[in-house]
Order: sequence, then C-alpha cells, then structure tokens
Amino acid sequence: MAKMHLKLVAVLVVLASPAVLAGDSTPIPEDRAEVEEWFKANVAPLAHRNATLDPALVAAEAAPRVITVSKNGDGDFKTLKAAIKSIPKGNQERVIIKMGPGEYREKVTIDRNKPFITLYGRPDAMPVLTYHGTAAKYGTVDSASLIVLSDYFMAVNIILKNSAPMPDGKMKGAQALAMRISGNKAAFYNCEFHGFQDTLCDDIGYHFFKDCYIEGTFDFIFGSGTSIYLNTQLNVVGNGMRVITAQAGKTIADPSGYSFVHCRVTGTGSEIYLGRAWMSHPKVVYAYTEMTSALNPTGWQLNSEPDRDSSVYYGEYKCYGPGSNTEERVASTRSLDSNEAARFLTLGYIQGSKWLLPPPAL
Repeated sequence: MAKMHLKLVAVLVVLASPAVLAGDSTPIPEDRAEVEEWFKANVAPLAHRNATLDPALVAAEAAPRVITVSKNGDGDFKTLKAAIKSIPKGNQERVIIKMGPGEYREKVTIDRNKPFITLYGRPDAMPVLTYHGTAAKYGTVDSASLIVLSDYFMAVNIILKNSAPMPDGKMKGAQALAMRISGNKAAFYNCEFHGFQDTLCDDIGYHFFKDCYIEGTFDFIFGSGTSIYLNTQLNVVGNGMRVITAQAGKTIADPSGYSFVHCRVTGTGSEIYLGRAWMSHPKVVYAYTEMTSALNPTGWQLNSEPDRDSSVYYGEYKCYGPGSNTEERVASTRSLDSNEAARFLTLGYIQGSKWLLPPPAL
C-alpha cells in the first residue's frame, strides 16, 4: 500500500509540474508575429490557472470591484487620490479604478497596505496622470507623479507624465520621475511614461511591461527591479549624451535585472547608449530588439570606474537594425548565445506563472 501511495504521489507530481512550470519555461518566440499567441498561451486568465497562482491573488480576484473616476463628475470620484483613499488599508480584493479620459494633475501614492489595485483607462482615450515634482523639492525617487508601494498592482491604457522642464545641466535637483514602482508583482499593459531624466524608477520587485512606450533623456529607466519589457518602444528625446538604463545591481549575487525583448530603440543624434554602470553590477539584456542608427556604435557608456568593466552584465541577443552592429561595442558587451539568453526570455525570470495575469476585459 505504501509503495502504491508513493507511486501515486510521484505520478501526481509529474502531472502537476508542467502546469506550474510551463508558463515560466516557454521562451518568448523569436518571430514577433508569434508573440501574441505566446502571451495568450502563457498568461491565460485566472480560470485556467488558479491552481498555480499565489493563493492571495486567487482570493483577491474572486469578485473584483470596479469604481470610477471622471473629471466631469459622472464617476464615483473626481480625482484619483480620492478613489485611492476610499480603498481600505489591508485591502484583500481586486479593485479596478476605471479612469475617464482627460488630464489628472495629481501627485499620487498607493501605500504598501493597499495591494490588488488596477488603474484602467480606455485605449482610445487614455487618461493622463501628470505632475511637476522634481528631486529638488521631493528627492529623486519621491518626485514621481505616481508612486506605487503595494503588491499586485496593474495599469492598463494609462499615460504617466512628469511635466517638469527638461534639465539644462545647470539646475541641481532637476531629476523628475513620471513613475516609481516599488511594489512586487506589477504589470503594465499599453501604458506610456513621459519624462526626461529618470522617467521610470523600476525600483524593486518583479515587473512586466507589455506594449508600452517609455521616453526620456538620461537614466530614464533605473533601479533594482527584476523586469521584462516586451514589445516596448524606448524613445530618447533631445540632443547630447543620452543613456536609457541605469540598472542598479549591487553585487554578483543580486538577481535583479532588465530584459528587453522585441523592443525598439529610437531617438535622434548619435550619442544614445543602451545603459551605464550607475551601480557596480548592472544586468541589462536586449533580445530581438530593433536598434536604429541613433544608437552610438559602442552601445554602452564607458565605465567611469574601470573596475566595473568586469562586473557589468551587458547582453545582446539577435538584435537587428543599423544600430545593432556589435563590431565597435565596448569590451564588456556580451554577445549572448541561445543558452545564455534563455533565462531572460521566459516568464521564469520574473516568476510569472505565480502572479502574472492578462489585463481585465471591461
């Protein structure tokens, strides 16, 4: 009987394992035309995956609550701040805040004790959340128009901006964030992030960005997040030296990093760089990404501290376009093979099978 029991357990484990691991082990296809089918298969709705998702998330999604925000007074609230305030501390259910079109001039923070919040806008009339906070007034990471500290956050069809002026190189504290995401297990679908220096603080935790647009000038994606950016445009604005990423890995054991897959690097000028070693152990990979001629042939900014040449992880894999030629890349660039690239091309990099859901259908 004991042997039969052990065999049954073994069979159940074998049967259960693919359901748990399939989404985390199936690579994003090289053919861009196949990405949507890959996404549908590996990020299926809750009803098909509730056995593999975090139990707290499954419970929260059982009966989502929708509240509305409208500038013209037709909704439950006129401001996003008021809608957030209405959600109780210790919230345990999915709350979808449906935002009407228009510009919301607010500086909003979602505290750590308010998880499971979704901001949702119409794709044909995306709401804009904007504010003019700067590092001089708030400190860099607290200057963001939207700060999310809570877990299981989602944003769909939302435009996030910082309206402070472009830094002129003279004024101190000119950094101005559009968004800071410091909560774990957050997803962004068809969102835009507009700013200049330090546009998006991808701060800490597992994050997923799909079909997004991010623009800036210097270090405009920075922090210690562990994130996948899929089919996202990285647009560099202005002239002069420009750097897209400043990933903040601090040790060789630091698991954080940014993976850009099927993205586009666009902009003007000839001094655009894919990243720099703001901290000692940045980890940034570009795969299947289109790189225009605006990218400097060296690819990555030379390290001001030479000892970081051996500690950075700058990876490129099967990118294309006139800026993808690696012949003049800095010596620390890695041209990845399929085995090296594999871990950056699956949802396992962000443990997505445990928490990542598609956007709600409203």
